[in-house]
Amino acid sequence: MSGGTGGGAGQRTAAQPAAAQPTAAGPAFTDPAFHDWLASMRRERPVCFDESLHMWRVFRYADATRVLSDPDAYSSELTRLMPEQSFTRGQLTMMDPPDHRKVRNLVGQAFSARVVADLEPRIATLTTELLDAVVDQGRLELVADLAHPLPVLVIAELLGVSDGDRAFFRASAEAVLAIDSVDLGDPEFVRSAEEAQRGLTDYMLDQVRQRRTHPRADLISRLAAAELNGELLDDEEVANVCTLLLYSGHITTTLVLGNALLCLTDHPDAAAELRADPGLAASAVEEVLRLRPPFIMNTRLTTRECELAGVRIPEGSLVAPSLESANRDERQFAAPDRFDIRRSPNPHLGFGHGIHYCLGAPLARLEARTVLRILLERCTDLARTPGTRLDYYTTPAIRGVRSLPLEFTAAQRS
Repeated sequence: MSGGTGGGAGQRTAAQPAAAQPTAAGPAFTDPAFHDWLASMRRERPVCFDESLHMWRVFRYADATRVLSDPDAYSSELTRLMPEQSFTRGQLTMMDPPDHRKVRNLVGQAFSARVVADLEPRIATLTTELLDAVVDQGRLELVADLAHPLPVLVIAELLGVSDGDRAFFRASAEAVLAIDSVDLGDPEFVRSAEEAQRGLTDYMLDQVRQRRTHPRADLISRLAAAELNGELLDDEEVANVCTLLLYSGHITTTLVLGNALLCLTDHPDAAAELRADPGLAASAVEEVLRLRPPFIMNTRLTTRECELAGVRIPEGSLVAPSLESANRDERQFAAPDRFDIRRSPNPHLGFGHGIHYCLGAPLARLEARTVLRILLERCTDLARTPGTRLDYYTTPAIRGVRSLPLEFTAAQRS
């Protein structure tokens, strides 16, 4: 890398544009005009500086994929903007090659596609049990009754930690989701991020140390034993990978399920079509990920001066592709604002792109497909409870609901 971090987020004057550069403020995402604003940004200012976030925003699909595909120019090592923090060691989302490749390969040994696929029967059983508790009432609160507890149970069993700690896991996740800033140059943000993760990181570190001396048949033990060219991850690195897996296996699925039911209650014809043909579940999940992605912003740091869409971005600048905007780019998707559960191909960026493609994506997809199939089979006429006011998380990098009350008719079981 040439020239260090340059302006970065902590030294904004070097990375800020000229005073005449328009900013990317825009309406709140709950404003009906929000997606019209994104379309106007794609047309008129596809790359511009957002003074409120101290970042360069990228709105078009082609530019977003370019940023996410080039770790040499757009680095994920954002830790260089922050003081040394224990929770960043082994943190895959903040690594570049070759270190990223080494850790990802080690994680892949323990958290393989086969491991995820083998979870399907257990996911179906847990989904059925959770629905059994509420289905006769003709209503459920999707997040509290299903979208939160299911992925926590699954990832807790996979890691080998107690599902009795579910309340602790949820509190840890909520603390992260409550962070309302993404300003890496702000000491308060760094302090909040460390504080939000400290309890869970300490918990995982204790679990890893137990597995070193007493291995079990669980994912923590497999991660602790995973070896590449004679190298093992140290205890802190394994603990941070496990924390990332808990977050990605829990938060991701919770958000995706909430977003899926928002889409299906907005489009009851699509829900009926999916109920009639459960084989459409996989493509329906992909369309949810495109139209309502759980993560709406990835952040990178330029290692040199870069040019995107004719705009020069200084070295040491934070660059944030808008996945939400890229997924509705009319240059890439036909009728981009239409919810089409048969859309194919569907190369959305809902789980990111490139080497940092979401680690929890295969598990989230499997859980979402399984839940939709069983939920639609057992619950007809699904609709939001009248008078429901949607309560969204306000964390800048994600999109999802805290709660979603639903009403339905319980299907007759043969």
